[in-house]
Amino acid sequence: MQRMTNEEALRLIREADLTELGQMALERKRALHPKKITTFVVDRNINYTNVCWVDCKFCAFYRHAKEEDAYVLSFEEIGQKIEELLAIGGTQILFQGGVHPKLKIEWYEGLVEWISTHYPQITIHGFSAIEIDYIAKISKISTREVLERLHVKGLFSIPGAGAEILSDRVRDIVAPKKLDSAQWIDIHRQAHKIGMKSTATMMFGTVETDEEIVKHWEMIRDLQDETQGFRAFIMWSFQGKNTKLLAEFPELKKQSPNRYLRLLAVSRLYLDNFPNIQSSWVTQGSYVGQLALLFGANDLGSTMMEENVVAAAGVTNQMNQGEMIRLISDVGEIPAKRNTAYEILETFS
Repeated sequence: MQRMTNEEALRLIREADLTELGQMALERKRALHPKKITTFVVDRNINYTNVCWVDCKFCAFYRHAKEEDAYVLSFEEIGQKIEELLAIGGTQILFQGGVHPKLKIEWYEGLVEWISTHYPQITIHGFSAIEIDYIAKISKISTREVLERLHVKGLFSIPGAGAEILSDRVRDIVAPKKLDSAQWIDIHRQAHKIGMKSTATMMFGTVETDEEIVKHWEMIRDLQDETQGFRAFIMWSFQGKNTKLLAEFPELKKQSPNRYLRLLAVSRLYLDNFPNIQSSWVTQGSYVGQLALLFGANDLGSTMMEENVVAAAGVTNQMNQGEMIRLISDVGEIPAKRNTAYEILETFS
């Protein structure tokens, strides 16, 4: 099978009939997942701090350290959240915070070790490339050392957050203090090389062009060719309420379901070395999240017991395990609960 070129991807984004595009993506998905199993994970998104100095214009969640509602969770508070997750059969915590200007590597080592010791049955999927990059800077060590030290303590998976669009032109507008595209890629490369898996993400709907979207896909596809370290690709649209970016660019429009499904389908066709593509029901809602399963997605993502970042931008969609099972069954697929490694724990017929 000939690999899709950037030019072909651009043509499909701009010209393809949406129904035909969905059918192409569904056929590709069926070839990769012939048993018609669609997975989901029961997890909790724990934002260990909302203190952040990076000031991303698209984010409504962060606070500066001196603001009244700034916080850093204690280990005990985090433990209570994990207990609540375990009570509903959860297996994973997605750890993300603001980029705290004072927390050094020792704090993170202590946190990961504490969770691994007290809750060995929980997988930590945590700390984005921007967090890793800043931990290294403030601790005066390399990003490789940060990854290795956290790996030893029990971190085996990092999320793809902070990618946004891997175009430095876009990044200079929406998040000028963040690491650049090449650095984001390199931190994931380093993680993969020490045996740590990760996910790749994309946030669209700000100031990017179609060409920059495809270039983003090209960069992650190239790294996947090199390392095979990405477990999945997750894409979502910019949520603008309460953000500086929308105030600065009021012409930015909410991305339509058509646009989301179109890009999702092309990503399934272009990212031929990614086994798993996740639906983003958190930003799209359950109906479009379900439709995504017919446009190439083979994973419905997380039940997300707690979500604060997207909620801060005015979007609050929720779903429990029963609703996920129903949504998956209703499109003729077999629902299956998975872990972080996409290993199936239980199927529901």
